[in-house]
Amino acid sequence: MTGDTIYSLRRDTTHGENQNTLEPLQISAAAERLKGGDDSHVYNNNNNQCRQSSKKSPSAGLTASSGFPVHECVYKGDVRRLSSLIRTENIAQKDVHGNTPLHLAVMLGHKECAHLLLAHNAPVKVKNALGWSPLAEAISYGDRQMITALLRKLKQQSRENVESKRPRLLKALWELGDFYLELHWDFQSWVPLLSRILPSDACKIYKQGLNIRLDTTLVDFSDRKCQRGDLSFIFNGEAPPAEAFVVLDNEHKVYQKIHHEDTEMDTEEEVDILMSSDIYSATLSTKSISFARSQIGWLFREDKTEKVGNFVGDFYMVKGLVLESRKRREHLSEEDILRNKAIMESLSKGGALAEQTFEPVRRQSLCAPEPNTLSWEEYISAEVGKAPPLGREQVCKESRKGFKATVAMSRDFPLGIESLLNVLEVIAPFKHFNKLREFVQMKLPPGFPVKLDVPVFPTITATVTFQEFRYTEFEESVFTIPADYKEDPNRFPDL
Repeated sequence: MTGDTIYSLRRDTTHGENQNTLEPLQISAAAERLKGGDDSHVYNNNNNQCRQSSKKSPSAGLTASSGFPVHECVYKGDVRRLSSLIRTENIAQKDVHGNTPLHLAVMLGHKECAHLLLAHNAPVKVKNALGWSPLAEAISYGDRQMITALLRKLKQQSRENVESKRPRLLKALWELGDFYLELHWDFQSWVPLLSRILPSDACKIYKQGLNIRLDTTLVDFSDRKCQRGDLSFIFNGEAPPAEAFVVLDNEHKVYQKIHHEDTEMDTEEEVDILMSSDIYSATLSTKSISFARSQIGWLFREDKTEKVGNFVGDFYMVKGLVLESRKRREHLSEEDILRNKAIMESLSKGGALAEQTFEPVRRQSLCAPEPNTLSWEEYISAEVGKAPPLGREQVCKESRKGFKATVAMSRDFPLGIESLLNVLEVIAPFKHFNKLREFVQMKLPPGFPVKLDVPVFPTITATVTFQEFRYTEFEESVFTIPADYKEDPNRFPDL
């Protein structure tokens, strides 16, 4: 699946992120091509226009020049001193501008420092005060080797994070009762004509012991394409990680083990797409979120309560949700920009998602930006929230969109939210489920969210409805591969 969105930018965990924001995860880089096209936004060459001033320095109170020895030696390119400090100092620490040492190494083009930090497992997904990760800054700088190294480390850290959670997750699954759960997705968009070509989906989830089965008609969905079929995903909690996930194509009676690691070709193609796409960051701010009971009636108003599937739900309006997105394109050529815009225009005129093809071309490293002339003292003493520009001069676009949402909460639903999160954590590699998991982590009103609006992409919202739930037991065959199915390791190349 291209991009860990940047795909794994598909299944990673943020280090030290603000807990008041939800990350619509980073979406597939290829999909980000379609997030542009709003001519009402203005591009600025001043990177101070692309700032999150609300984020405070995690290092308040430290002396600016002495509190960040690792940052200082990375800034000065002192590899020898870095190698001596790296074993005793915190290499994930953020400076007054929210940058980690890896951020600085990438932005300044200090490759030896960057590779040394990566060798000691410096976090790759962590974001600075402007909302950018070291990988995003590497894409801007344009050194292909560095982008590749960061992408590989990011995916390695993502896998390690999943494995670290595995014992806790399996324990939680075992303690849950065996059940059947059915939910429906209805995708919508504010982009003209896009809603009429968006898919809907009905998902059936079976859980027994340490096994989970998900039946769906929608295997993959991004702004660029959707892939339909009669599919079943089976998770076997007792199997080793490389064998735990299997996808069944019930139409063609074949199955494929979901890849545990990407091939060299997969990584190279993903780097090509990253280097030719907008650098994208989006957060759904929940700092000012509030819930108000929905009302019905003309003369005599009363709280709205309706049946959702088999459950009675109290409806609430969700207020204060703001989707903040930023895009950078200083690394793109005019040809890249025109091609990306053409894809968006085709979509907005009703072109089918499946018709939007993109064949990545092998990208070469860009010419390095102008060398940095700012001293360490000037950088670290700059006003918080006004970090001096390092690396390539940014071309940044900001947008804020208020998000209107509704949620129906049922006090009768037999499953608790924490239990649902444990199940969703297993199937979170599928993009829309990952967004649902993030969304229900908000401080919701009492009950279980039997119906809610979930922003799966900045341009696309899904209404999720929990139609049915019951505790039950299943035949063992539900969680096994049928005997007449044949293995096809290339049936789903994006999985």
